[in-house]
Amino acid sequence: MTQPAHTVEKIGGTSMSRVDELLDTLFIGKRKDADLYNRIFVVSAFGGITNLLLEHKKSGEAGVYAQFAKADSDHGWHEALSRVSAAMIAAHEKVLKHPGDIAQASEFVRERIEGARNCLIDLQRLCSYGHFRLSEHMLQIRELLSGLGEAHSAFVTTLLLQRNGVNARLVDLSGWRDETDHDLEGRILGAMKDVDPATEMPIVTGYAQCAEGLMREFDRGYSEVTFSKLAALTGAREAIIHKEFHLSSADPKLVGEGKVRKLGHTNYDVADQMSNMGMEAIHPKAAKTLRQADVPLRVTNAFDPGDPGTLIDDKPADKAAVEMVTGLEIIALEVFEQDMVGVKGYDAAILEVLTRHDVRIISKASNANTITHYVDAPIEVLQKVEKDLNKLYPSAEVSARMLAMASVIGRDLKGLSVLTRGLQAIANAGMESLGATQGPRNVDVQFVLERDDLKPVIKALHGEFIPSRVDLKQAA
Repeated sequence: MTQPAHTVEKIGGTSMSRVDELLDTLFIGKRKDADLYNRIFVVSAFGGITNLLLEHKKSGEAGVYAQFAKADSDHGWHEALSRVSAAMIAAHEKVLKHPGDIAQASEFVRERIEGARNCLIDLQRLCSYGHFRLSEHMLQIRELLSGLGEAHSAFVTTLLLQRNGVNARLVDLSGWRDETDHDLEGRILGAMKDVDPATEMPIVTGYAQCAEGLMREFDRGYSEVTFSKLAALTGAREAIIHKEFHLSSADPKLVGEGKVRKLGHTNYDVADQMSNMGMEAIHPKAAKTLRQADVPLRVTNAFDPGDPGTLIDDKPADKAAVEMVTGLEIIALEVFEQDMVGVKGYDAAILEVLTRHDVRIISKASNANTITHYVDAPIEVLQKVEKDLNKLYPSAEVSARMLAMASVIGRDLKGLSVLTRGLQAIANAGMESLGATQGPRNVDVQFVLERDDLKPVIKALHGEFIPSRVDLKQAA
């Protein structure tokens, strides 16, 4: 079905919004004839479209799904769906130039949007009878809506490439009007069975409809799961993620463009730590799929075609070194109970409450009578958690405090005294760490801080552990 030389490559939503620019860098560039092929592309929806379909990832502003779930009135979700249609058309009008292509893309949007609208109307009508519950269908609705974004971007990209002389082929995994039922592996293999990557360029939707229901476990991380599964199933030489930036030692906007260094080469341990700190190179479950299939991952800058980017594989570091400094805002959820000493079960019970409310745990610390979980979750969710814990342990003191966490990460930190030097660097910068942890695996050290100190601490830690390009030149 595929040749050992092929790659599977993913393009994120922000880069997709500039897909016309990618013709000269990523898709075509200086390639001709056979050099264009043996590359399978998995695409995300255009930037902002999934927010409009579901809800805004950061602000939580309601999209079609959230409006439909509230169901205060039909007008809300109907209007939201119309806004999606307008945004999709605006997105493809920006990147397509030929009137015929624009007309085809607009008709594609109309057919999908109105099909989804009719489906939701029928479902509302069905659930007006007492025997059917709308709540039982909300996951399928979320998946249906989400798949509209990737199907649209894949269709538009295929049109754009065909117009520019590439033998591109749309591979729609969204299951639109497909009455058959497949697991993820079956969905991918069925769609790819007649595809020849050596002579055509498959453009694959990031969303795949399957019996498992990708959003049940991965929610909006589904496109990377599809991407990694496709790479593993087809025996890809490499899996490549194209971003708008290089994976660097820190945020260049924070520490300065001239001071950050591209990672170049790291391993899946570091990728997992990055993901834990909210700075995903790839979803950890997707990374596990690639790791088990022995497929290396490369992360490149889509708009810097001459640079090989950063290779992520299973190899250990040649020598101990700090590779990255990053951080995020967290909430410290503390449970203090005088009677906790020597009593088992507190930790498991607290974890059950956090799991039930789908709270993401970054790290934890405990002593004789206190268990603290450092979490990344909306404050309204933590308020529900606090309420449940107070019911569970009426005599305990449960509190939540807004803090931040900075993390120093590397494949091998042995012998670098990261904890000691990090605390000293923070003190030298006029700040204080409220807590710090280092595990025996020696891949990361975490510093707990006041929120206002996060950015200056990242700068201080980066300056301590990672020489700037100027320093490197002077040393040479």
